[in-house]
Amino acid sequence: MISMDELDSQILDHLQRDARITNRELARILGIAPSTCLERVRALRNRGVITGYHAAVDLKALNRPVQALLSLQVRPLSREVIEGFKAYVTTLPEVLSVFVVAGGDDFLVHVAVPDVDQLRSFLMDRFSQRREVVNFRSSVIYQHVNTPVITPGPMS
Repeated sequence: MISMDELDSQILDHLQRDARITNRELARILGIAPSTCLERVRALRNRGVITGYHAAVDLKALNRPVQALLSLQVRPLSREVIEGFKAYVTTLPEVLSVFVVAGGDDFLVHVAVPDVDQLRSFLMDRFSQRREVVNFRSSVIYQHVNTPVITPGPMS
């Protein structure tokens, strides 16, 4: 397990909110020297805590304002079927995230489409024709709030 102190947590919190913040500005906010800040960020990258930086995208600006979570069951349950379906679904442009899960469902798929009619078409065209898909449900997302993975303070 990777050891992190309060300063590491604060660095991660700020970088998750704005990965484009300059090292100088981050150091100023945290009340540390820029050289210390840079060393800490580099150490977090070297330890594999920070794995990349990403751009947030406004789905409405891309004409994909309707988001949904799709719960799917596939059969037969085998590594080949799960890996094959996962490979298929990750190629679909509507798909934002894919989770292979345990429990009653096998997959949870996060999608974004232009409207509810397109969501229905997506479900009918992409999943109802697939032999391995035995059941699916959709839940339209009214609001999606991202929270930082690590926030300052002790975890209990």
